[in-house]
Amino acid sequence: MATKVPQNNPPVAKGNRFPFQVSIVAWGDLLGYGRKIAEAGFNPLDERAKTSIIRMREFHRVVAEHSNRHFPSLVINDGVAAYRDLSLRGRSISHDFLERSWELFSAINELEAKRGDPGIRMVVACGFRMRGRRAKVENDHSKVNSILYRFRDGQLTAEQAIREASTARPSFDVVPQLQANFAFTKAYVAESSGRSGGLPGPNFYLDTALLLDSTCAWPSGGSGIMWRDNTLGLDTEFRRVSNLPKIKHPEGGASELRTGLEVAQFLAGDVDVLNALSLASK
Repeated sequence: MATKVPQNNPPVAKGNRFPFQVSIVAWGDLLGYGRKIAEAGFNPLDERAKTSIIRMREFHRVVAEHSNRHFPSLVINDGVAAYRDLSLRGRSISHDFLERSWELFSAINELEAKRGDPGIRMVVACGFRMRGRRAKVENDHSKVNSILYRFRDGQLTAEQAIREASTARPSFDVVPQLQANFAFTKAYVAESSGRSGGLPGPNFYLDTALLLDSTCAWPSGGSGIMWRDNTLGLDTEFRRVSNLPKIKHPEGGASELRTGLEVAQFLAGDVDVLNALSLASK
C-alpha cells in the first residue's frame, strides 16, 4: 500500500523553478510486433511484413490524432512515449494527462481488436527528471541562414523559402523532457518486463505513486502489483486499470490523485523535499 503524504503541504510560489521537475510518462508498445517482423526476416519486401508495416502506420496515425501541446509524444517504431511535467500546486494536470493516456490506450486497442492484432500494453509512471534544453547545432543553423540569405537576395520567393525551411531536418535532435527522466526509465523497463514482471497482456498499468491511496476505488482496476527490476534497483507498485471515469472537478475533494509536490514527497520519502530542491538549485 502506498504511504500517505501529510496534507499540510508548504505553499509553492507560482513560477518557482527547480533543477528537477516531477514528470509523468506513458510508455506503450505494440505486442507481438517484433516477432512478426522477425518472421519476415526483417525484410520489408517480404509479403509477411506488409501487415506489420500497415499496423505500424495505423498506430502512428492514432498517436498523431491524440497528440497536442498538452500531450506531446515521441514515437519510436512500434512504441510511443507521452510526457508532461506535473504541477506542484494542483491536480488538474495529473488528471488531464492520465485521461489522455487512457484515451490513447483505448483508441489503439480498439483499432487493434478490429484488425485482429494483440493490442498495446501501456505503463504510466512518475519520477524526477533533470531540466534540459534542446541542443543547438551550428551546422543546422547554417541551413536556416542560407535560406534567409537567398530569400533576402531575391533567389527565393517567400513560398519557396517557407517550403524549403519546412522540409529542413536537423542532423542532431533531442527531446529534453525525456533526458535523465526517471519516470520514462521506470515506465519503459516495467512495460518491457511484461508477464515475467507481473504486467502481462494488452493492459494499462498505473504507478500508484500518483494515487493518494493505492486502495482507492478510482480508477477501477485490480489490486496492487509489486514490481521490481533487480538490475536497476527499481521498484514500485502498479495497478491494472480497467476503467477510468472522468472527474469533472479534479481540484475538488473528489480527486484521488496527488499534486506534483505530493508525488515528489512520496518518491523522495521526504516531506521537506521542496527545501531540498531549493538547495539543489543554488
